[in-house]
Amino acid sequence: MNARAPILALKDVRLADGPRPLFDGVDLALEPRIRASLVGRNGAGKSTLMRILIGQAEPDAGSRFASPALTIAVVPQEPEITGETLLDYCTAGGAPDYRAETELETFGLDPAKSAKGLSGGETRRAALARAFAEDPDVLLLDEPTNHLDILAIETLEEELKNSRAAALIVSHDRAFLERVTQRCFWLEDRKVRRLDKGFAHFDEWAAKIVAQQEDEARRADKALQREEHWMLRGVTARRARNEGRRRRLLEMRETKKERLRQVGGSMSMAVDSGGQSGQRVVEAKHLSKAFGDRVLLTDFSTRIVRGDRIAIVGPNGAGKTTLVKVLLGQIPADGGTVKLGTNLEISYLDQNRADLKPDMTLWDVLTPLGGDQVLVRGNPRHVAAYAKDFLFRDSQLRQPVKSLSGGERNRLLLARALANPTNLLVLDEPTNDLDMDTMDLLEDLLAEYEGTLILVSHDRDFIDRLATSTIALDGRGRTVETPGGWQDFMRQNPGFFSSVADAAPVAKAAPAKAVSPAPAKPAAKLTYKDARRLEELEALSPRLTAQIAALEQRLADPALFADRRGEFDKVMATLAQARLDLAAAEEEWLALEEKREALSAG
Repeated sequence: MNARAPILALKDVRLADGPRPLFDGVDLALEPRIRASLVGRNGAGKSTLMRILIGQAEPDAGSRFASPALTIAVVPQEPEITGETLLDYCTAGGAPDYRAETELETFGLDPAKSAKGLSGGETRRAALARAFAEDPDVLLLDEPTNHLDILAIETLEEELKNSRAAALIVSHDRAFLERVTQRCFWLEDRKVRRLDKGFAHFDEWAAKIVAQQEDEARRADKALQREEHWMLRGVTARRARNEGRRRRLLEMRETKKERLRQVGGSMSMAVDSGGQSGQRVVEAKHLSKAFGDRVLLTDFSTRIVRGDRIAIVGPNGAGKTTLVKVLLGQIPADGGTVKLGTNLEISYLDQNRADLKPDMTLWDVLTPLGGDQVLVRGNPRHVAAYAKDFLFRDSQLRQPVKSLSGGERNRLLLARALANPTNLLVLDEPTNDLDMDTMDLLEDLLAEYEGTLILVSHDRDFIDRLATSTIALDGRGRTVETPGGWQDFMRQNPGFFSSVADAAPVAKAAPAKAVSPAPAKPAAKLTYKDARRLEELEALSPRLTAQIAALEQRLADPALFADRRGEFDKVMATLAQARLDLAAAEEEWLALEEKREALSAG
């Protein structure tokens, strides 16, 4: 990776949260156009670190650097949409109207749409559109794929790849991170570790670090045992002479205590598959369902048997939740039949969290019949002990649900759903707002679950790791079931969603007066985004050509290879990358130029 000066950086940042140190010497730097992930478990301080980066919080020590006139756009985990229309919202940060309109339409939104009453997916897309419309130097994205369907996630991926902005991304979506990132920052043990590779390499890298830490911990434990043995054999006789050694022992004990505290801070989940259901769980034949003129299902049949793990995918509004409720017999189909199997014990995790009333406390949610006991898989447990398994503190038990973050609300629903024995577990968008560690734990839990699973999700990696078959809806009545996960479905059904992607996603507001529409004309010029990219490429190619010529001239010096081999290798690597960049830029420029000529000819 080319060495470039950072435009935003933290150096040796330290911060305490009360008596507990949160950061202890954090270094982090973003160069132009670098797209990096920020990974860390729940409570590690990722959001606090982002606030320090944008200057909204001050560290106790250390420094923050930002290039002069640097512009930063932030998409928080729970965006707040203000203004009368989406265009008002998107231009409130200074973006010009034409760019805001372009970005809103790219994300499938009507600029004239009211900013009130938006769905979770619309809220997220509006916030992303505003961030890109501001054309910032740096993008900070906190769980940007939450509530987005797969098509919108793919749009976001393309936007990030085409953007000139550097990006720092907190996300639980592994497939998304693997596609867009070039660097990983791992916030762990109060410091930030850096990997100059994309997220696809993160797990292997992190596993090596964890193995190294475990070796160091074992050596520390042995040293602790030796020190304790020494103390028992006569510390009083040598107290004055060995006071330093005693202090070191006490420090080692504190270190050991901290390690145990961190290990104890992980979630503990389990699920009881209950009594065995019949072999047939759901049998549906020739289902059809429509709401007015909007057809969701047409002649769809499926058979779900005990132990199946069914993933249901499709764009927002395609009818995924409707299909689930039809299969469970909660709403009637317009046509066809549904038969449920025998001895079913169903737990349903609703994506809307509708059962969580804002003024209910955590205690109320976990003990709906009163008292202080939760019946967990047939065994009584105190509500505080059970809540602790899901990372809730005793002090939170009497807090109202409305005070919880999105991830905490999701964990609360999981706690309630997993307390009861169930042989049919239905999870509608279970990964929204969860951190990556919790997702991994949930994935392991579901992989070992012996009952039947119906999973509605937009998380491609989660589906690939769990699903035995995938049901896809396109929102226009077509429904296809394919054995395997998301990638299996895409291989066997290429272009299934192309009609959705190609259709104009923006429903324009009706005109004030009835006017006969003019015949549609083909676009006569490139979009603003393509035109801007063409200009960038026309400026980039001469710079890369000049860089290549200068590097080749340096390599012509025979002393460089003979006397400075390390420098020679760096120049060779930089030259190879510059040639690749030039080839890619020329290919992209040619494609855009051909597109421009075709539009002009039309």
